[in-house]
Amino acid sequence: MTKPLESIRRLPAVGVLAERQMGGFLAISALVGVGVGLGAAALIYLVDWLEEFFLPFAIDQGHPWIFLTVPTGFLFAWFLARRFAPEVAGDGVPEAVAALEVHSGRMRGRVIPLKILATAATIGVGGSAGREGPIVQIGAAVGSVISRRFNLGEDQVRSLVAAGAGAGIGAAFNAPIAGMLFALEVILSSFAARHMSAIVIASITAAVTTRTIVGAELELQTDVYRLEEFSELILYAGLALAIVLIGLLFLNGLGRLDSFLRPRARALGFVRPLIAGLLVAGLIFFEPRLFGTGQAVINGLLAGDVGSSVWWILILLAIGKAVATSLTTTSGASGGAFMPSLFMGAAVGTGFALLVGEIWPSPIESGAFAVVGMAAMFAVVGRAPLTAILMVFEVTGARDYQLILPLMLTATLGTFLAERFHPDSIYSMILDHMGINVRRTGEVDLLDTIDVGSVMAARPHVCATGDSLAEVEERLHRTRSHGLPVVEDGRLVGIITLSDIARAGDGQDYVGDAMTHRPATVVQTTPVSTALERMAVLGVGRLPVVAEDDPERLVGIFRREDAVRAYHEALTSSTDVELQRARLAQRTDPGAGYYEFRIPPGSMADGRSIREVAWPEGSTLVSIRREREVQVPSGDTVLRRGDVVTAFGTITSKDRMIERLNAGADEPTAEIWLGDMEAVGDDPGFESEPGS
Repeated sequence: MTKPLESIRRLPAVGVLAERQMGGFLAISALVGVGVGLGAAALIYLVDWLEEFFLPFAIDQGHPWIFLTVPTGFLFAWFLARRFAPEVAGDGVPEAVAALEVHSGRMRGRVIPLKILATAATIGVGGSAGREGPIVQIGAAVGSVISRRFNLGEDQVRSLVAAGAGAGIGAAFNAPIAGMLFALEVILSSFAARHMSAIVIASITAAVTTRTIVGAELELQTDVYRLEEFSELILYAGLALAIVLIGLLFLNGLGRLDSFLRPRARALGFVRPLIAGLLVAGLIFFEPRLFGTGQAVINGLLAGDVGSSVWWILILLAIGKAVATSLTTTSGASGGAFMPSLFMGAAVGTGFALLVGEIWPSPIESGAFAVVGMAAMFAVVGRAPLTAILMVFEVTGARDYQLILPLMLTATLGTFLAERFHPDSIYSMILDHMGINVRRTGEVDLLDTIDVGSVMAARPHVCATGDSLAEVEERLHRTRSHGLPVVEDGRLVGIITLSDIARAGDGQDYVGDAMTHRPATVVQTTPVSTALERMAVLGVGRLPVVAEDDPERLVGIFRREDAVRAYHEALTSSTDVELQRARLAQRTDPGAGYYEFRIPPGSMADGRSIREVAWPEGSTLVSIRREREVQVPSGDTVLRRGDVVTAFGTITSKDRMIERLNAGADEPTAEIWLGDMEAVGDDPGFESEPGS
């Protein structure tokens, strides 16, 4: 007889393919990425084509056709959602999360073409929204459809849906790292390692596919900006306050409008998109820069091209974008809030720079404040500060770490202040209006919990002082690196970067002539957060890691991508701890215990493997007795009529399990409640015979 504490194991309904056929699962992930890339390219081309046709109506302020084209586009998108698939209306990100939380990642294939058409009709005619949220939903649907075609288990479906969603961001901006973090932190709310591989592969594949088709148009363009003086951090703290004010205005306005319109959507019918379209058309009529995604306006602000604009005009532009986006995304049409949040951040950042520039003693770059404002605004709106920082770095192609300190300050301070007045992100707020409450893990100072030694590159490429600069430059390009440690006789003597090579003058042909001597270093026990701060202050993208007992013995190199991996590891660790607490709470629940039931003839579980059955939360299968044989269940175990199943769980989960197993049964099963763990002792009750 099997003792209960030795036989209990978590129901392995998922993960078998990833464990046994990892290569095949990664190939499926790559297929998802290609599908997402193709879908993203189709949407981008269609939106661009429509914008090129309808934009002249907005630029000519005396042209009344804008009052016809915008409502028509909204009505067409609303009709597609009302007639064929209600889930294609709205942003797209909350809908993707809802599919994961409510439907275990199951999404209809029709969402893909309908979301493309509805979004193009909304944004292409001038609707003030972004295409990124819709691409996230398209990507999630691609992941769901492909996972079903391969008959994957629920966990694989969740992984591929999240991978498709993250790949959508990677495809929309040619930013696979941003897509990966967005999927893990915003979509999945889990940094479990089992999801990581699929998300990374899909994000990279999608970004490559879309860039190959669409080209470099996806990136936001910016100059290289620097933090000239540390006193400027005072200004960036002030910018965080301004961002919070506009961000809260946007969140509260959109939230109240959505909570008012959503329950009245059916009663209002086509009136809702019609009135919203007319109001958005009126805003565009007076301010054409509110037309569509606004990416061209963002590029101008990032480059510092403000023309004759004054600060208060740019603040009003940000407020106008908030109003226009709220109307668009709640109209029943299709469009996202990601790009509008970047638009508002860039406008507020530039306006703030123009305002304080009149009284600040030294010149300041408005483009730098636009870059930082973008990250801060998405941190306030999306409540994912680290994701926002890394997104802006990757999306803008920024390579200078001088701005990382202002980015960290404004994004973190903005998030902290915003949460005091509005606890929800824009996505969780919409989900709450949909009746879905997504549980998030608690917040911790994550990067303080990971040491540099656990994520550094232990065998870095190195060079010597006698190497030629031309040879090292070629090696850097070949290895896609920006700098190499310089080692002589096994001792660290300096570091050489592409910037050092570019600054080398005549007669400086070797590494020893141009390298940075005595570079700043870290040791393996240095927290990742400290290393990032040091990199920000010094304006470098990498730090040599040396032995604690010998500051000249090189043991590794710490780079930007290592910080991303550190963040993943820290969140995975914190998630695991919370899961252990949840398991302990379940096992010590005074209402939890062992119970048995027999699989009745005709039950939905009869003839199906364990992984194919939707088991309720809070239950753990312990054993299966078939005649005189007792089995420890696995995901491949096929249930048969007459099998006696022993489970552990709460009373609620027991009732749900019996209800599900009786669905379609010729006659219902009856359960025997065997008591809690202490009462059961070592015998879970195999000798008891349940009713049939």
